[in-house]
Amino acid sequence: MKSRAFVPEKLDVAALAHDGASLQGEWPAASLQRLADSAAPEAPAGGWPALRWSLNGELRRPKAAAPQTWLHLTASAHVALTCQRCLKPVQEDIDIDRWIRFVDTEAEAAALDVDSDDDVLALPRHLDARELIEDELLLALPLVPRHEICPEPLPVPDAAEESAAEEEVERPNPFAALAALKRGGSA
Repeated sequence: MKSRAFVPEKLDVAALAHDGASLQGEWPAASLQRLADSAAPEAPAGGWPALRWSLNGELRRPKAAAPQTWLHLTASAHVALTCQRCLKPVQEDIDIDRWIRFVDTEAEAAALDVDSDDDVLALPRHLDARELIEDELLLALPLVPRHEICPEPLPVPDAAEESAAEEEVERPNPFAALAALKRGGSA
């Protein structure tokens, strides 16, 4: 039997699962534009190590049910994001290990996704694995990247900033005048 050649950018997931085949590789981080856009300005994605990924197809045959198409996706990347405390680059290791079940229709995927802990997607004719891997990496990024301990002390506001903040606190409430007028008019 002739083995099939699989291309990640135009992947036939059903055939990959049917054959029990695997794909793996590396891509430059800068080639994933949306992931590269999350980079800290001082550490662009061009300087990041290549990200590694692998895809393994599996056809599961549960008793008294139709065969199920599954894809095991693993990926790892080393990224530099902006620390939200000190605004300096912070290095993050992102590791993904997911099983995705593919079903025939979007409606079936939506129904199963609600009841299942597994990720469920509608089976496309061809899947762009690069886009799927990038989506999973983006979802795995920390919401608020920050250093455990920032490398430089955080800036302390100077006296001028403190006095401006105090003046802000001492300003009268603009609605206090309205409340006074309201009380005075009804008396």
